[in-house]
Amino acid sequence: MSALTIYKDDQPGSGELFTDFDTIQQHLSAIGVQFERWAANCELPANADQQAVIEAYRASIDNLNRQHDFKSVDVVSLQPDHTDKRAFREKFLAEHIHTDFEVRFFIDGRGLFYLHTDGKVYAILCEKGDLISVPANTSHWFDMGENPSFKCIRLFTIEEGWVAEFTGNDIAKSFPSLDQYVAELP
Repeated sequence: MSALTIYKDDQPGSGELFTDFDTIQQHLSAIGVQFERWAANCELPANADQQAVIEAYRASIDNLNRQHDFKSVDVVSLQPDHTDKRAFREKFLAEHIHTDFEVRFFIDGRGLFYLHTDGKVYAILCEKGDLISVPANTSHWFDMGENPSFKCIRLFTIEEGWVAEFTGNDIAKSFPSLDQYVAELP
């Protein structure tokens, strides 16, 4: 289940939760975030390689590419047995911005994006089938949990791919982790 919680940035203990997809989409659209559901054009085996995954979502990728002229598309996957999972998690947990906008489509698993804008923090739980775009220069962080399990298509309008500028703000430490967030869902 996808979920959105909107917090005041100085009140991480209480926020308003939304689980209806259309309501989530409306709230995120109001801050310039694209939030969609995609489906594959074929059944994918769990061990599908990058090319097979991209081809399974080719129509949706091409449609989005016509809007944004992506220069790079890849597939990233992280599983609980990955030896560097802690280092990857720490890197993404630090609040940062990109001059490019960030686009992720969850093929499998889940992750929690936090967007920090206009005195609010938007926590968006993305799961299989969810696409999210984080606008350029929007402060945010991402939590994959202590035992990450996800596979995502990443799309970039710059050839360098993921390039972050860290804000130095430690706000992420005040908000629930992915594991805490999921445990507290009704």
